[in-house]
Amino acid sequence: MDFGLVLQTDPPGSAVVGLMRRAERNGFRYGWTFDSAVLWQEPFVIYSRVLEHTSRLTVGPMVTNPGTRTWEVTASTFATLNEMYGNRTVCGIGRGDSAMRVAGRKPNTLARLGEAIDAIRDLAEGREADVDGQSLRLPWVRDGRLPVWMAAYGPKALALAGQRADGFILQLADPFLTEWMVKAVRQAAADAGRDPADVKICVAAPAYVSDDLAHAREQCRWFGGMVGNHVADLVKRYGEHSGLVPDALTDYIKAREGYDYSHHGRTGNPDTAFVPDEIVDRFCLLGPVSAHVERLRQLRELGVDQFAVYAMHDARESVIDTYGAEVIPALG
Repeated sequence: MDFGLVLQTDPPGSAVVGLMRRAERNGFRYGWTFDSAVLWQEPFVIYSRVLEHTSRLTVGPMVTNPGTRTWEVTASTFATLNEMYGNRTVCGIGRGDSAMRVAGRKPNTLARLGEAIDAIRDLAEGREADVDGQSLRLPWVRDGRLPVWMAAYGPKALALAGQRADGFILQLADPFLTEWMVKAVRQAAADAGRDPADVKICVAAPAYVSDDLAHAREQCRWFGGMVGNHVADLVKRYGEHSGLVPDALTDYIKAREGYDYSHHGRTGNPDTAFVPDEIVDRFCLLGPVSAHVERLRQLRELGVDQFAVYAMHDARESVIDTYGAEVIPALG
């Protein structure tokens, strides 16, 4: 199992670079960041510094979207980083939650997302692609490689990930839901004539190593609110108890009243009071090292290739170091 670190690009950017370097020293292989231009600093600028100051880390957004940048700009940016640092990027992509909504736009349609996945990958790897009816190619790209991993929860999005993406990003670490969604992605890949094993599976969630579960929960409760934004969209689209989305994912948002993106991904987010302890425990990895190792072994048995640690809490350095010293070796 590979391990990744997920950060917000809060200033100073040098702190993000430092934490990514620390992660690489501790055996992490991926460095991810949020991508929401209004809320945080521009990640691609920071990726250049991270790549310069690491030697093995693969970097990318968790996640970008097809709407805030034109596809040729996104592809060219990835291709430039790859030319400079040797194909060490990955494009995590989704419909766009905070990035689009904070800018006053609706998230992209799945149809648009599917077109973007193909176009961005093709352009970044030097092939011709159609962008809004215009045939384009980046003539300077040589031997470029850009895996595109898609974030998804709902049935149509899971199918699209299986059909088109190189990897699937699931932002929660509940084994039951992971099994349900991985099966959906794998089946969609098989139905599309692909080898299901070719679709990498990444589970991303907060990890907090501590015997003080009450404190750990309060540090990570924001995550249930962030996931709740996507769940609310699913309930609006498919209804409650539809059978198309597991009740184990949707039931907890009944008391959700609204969401202010100015607190997005932040400890102490006041809009996450509706998230019960049970959801925090299911969606996140909390407790002593043994609890983390046990859950990660469960996820690995379900086909998860990477666990990406959301480190938006008061113990970022500690969780990176503890994972490097005790957790990653146990899963090696």
